[in-house]
Amino acid sequence: MEELQITAAICTYRSGQLLAGALASVVNQDISSDQFEILVVDDSPHGERVNNAADAYANILNLRWLETASVGLSAARNAAISACRTPLIAFLDDDAIAACDWLSRLRSTFHDCGEEVFAVGGRVDPLWLAPRPPWLPDELLGHLSLVNWGGERRVLGSREWVAGTNMAFRVAELHRIGGFSTEFGRRGGEEVLLSNDENDVIARLRGIGGTVVYAPDASVQHLVPAERLTQAWFRRRVVWQAVSDYLQHPRELFARSEVHWNTVMRFNASLEPEHQILHSFYIELSDHEIFVRQMSALYSYTIVMLTGFRAVNR
Repeated sequence: MEELQITAAICTYRSGQLLAGALASVVNQDISSDQFEILVVDDSPHGERVNNAADAYANILNLRWLETASVGLSAARNAAISACRTPLIAFLDDDAIAACDWLSRLRSTFHDCGEEVFAVGGRVDPLWLAPRPPWLPDELLGHLSLVNWGGERRVLGSREWVAGTNMAFRVAELHRIGGFSTEFGRRGGEEVLLSNDENDVIARLRGIGGTVVYAPDASVQHLVPAERLTQAWFRRRVVWQAVSDYLQHPRELFARSEVHWNTVMRFNASLEPEHQILHSFYIELSDHEIFVRQMSALYSYTIVMLTGFRAVNR
């Protein structure tokens, strides 16, 4: 038997049938099963484990199943890191499908790019489960965890990011920084869309001298269900992004509250008089350019509210 080289970790919460697709894609990788291990971390509420899935998948010899308390995605990822027995770990969401060469591409990126590479992020393509609406422009696709920074392997810039559904790390470096912060990331289902756990861990890895590489050939497909293709969902997602950013960078955003207030005012002034009210953040829009401005204004309004409306009460 060859030495285990990389672990594929899938964190799941009440996933039902979704997990089956993700797990099948990892089982069918193009490297030998004795070179990688699969960890499924289930943090569904007690008594709601995924249909006795651990028993259903007992025939997968390189699979281990972990159960954790329902305390959030970051804690589940930390449980995977603690249980990992390989030098590399790759994370895949339970609603994603990995390409058959996903693990081998990630592994080769670490090997080719050197020890200074602490993290690798891959391309995330959409698997639309409903037609993409005409009001949804490319610049908002990141809210669906879709990533495409081009076709070349390269070091990521400081303002570029990796998606939690397709990212890999040197395990020793994750231990060095203490893993993922449980202040960020999803907790439970769709009710709390807190994010930025990936951004935070990448920032801390860079802070200790690590490099982050984008590997477009290490690709996954991320399921995009119809319920996420509504303007109401995007508004919720943008508000939670503002909350997440504020928690991660409170001083910076507090200092820029007036800038954000001006963004709100410009959007409001661009509308017809009958829409120049708070309700303007929630009107349905067919024009994708106006929708982008609405999302920006809603983000800025949330930041202003988190500062205590400081911008207009000086």
